[in-house]
Amino acid sequence: MAAMSSLSLLRGPSIVKALGFIKASNSIPRIVPTWRYHPLHSHRSYVAAAHDEEAAARGAAVNADTGAPTIYDKIIAKEIPASVVYEDQKVLAFRDINPQAPVHVLVIPKSRDGLTELGKAEQRHEDILGHLLYAAKIVAEKEGIVDGFRVVINSGPSACQSVYHLHLHVLGGRQLKWPPG
Repeated sequence: MAAMSSLSLLRGPSIVKALGFIKASNSIPRIVPTWRYHPLHSHRSYVAAAHDEEAAARGAAVNADTGAPTIYDKIIAKEIPASVVYEDQKVLAFRDINPQAPVHVLVIPKSRDGLTELGKAEQRHEDILGHLLYAAKIVAEKEGIVDGFRVVINSGPSACQSVYHLHLHVLGGRQLKWPPG
């Protein structure tokens, strides 16, 4: 009988705890993207995570139109650090801190101008909406994924929008599935 590693005996949440212990005991900090480990998660873990994300989106929607600064406003103002991929006078693109693919970059307008979600876009926003898509293409080129990438815009609580400052997710670097979710 072939020798098995002690981790091969773990399943579902047990492997997540074991990996967390190994990560915590390792002196080199590592970010482990969740997209790589979905097969190890139990269905219950996935459902709980989805529910948490939905609850967070509903909570964020309560303050959507208050005009209060968002985390993205603070990143634009350089109050919060971000790994910037692209920047021009109108937009800022930076790496997502919770990547769902090997490449996961957010593209945001530097001025919200009432554009908290795509569902609230007005004719006056046409220019910035086009510029955001063009910036997404530039990001894809810079990241080496121009041959295959996805741009996602979550609009409103039913789409799990969690920050009410319009933003595009540029995803790629792996085979993306259809339908997306």
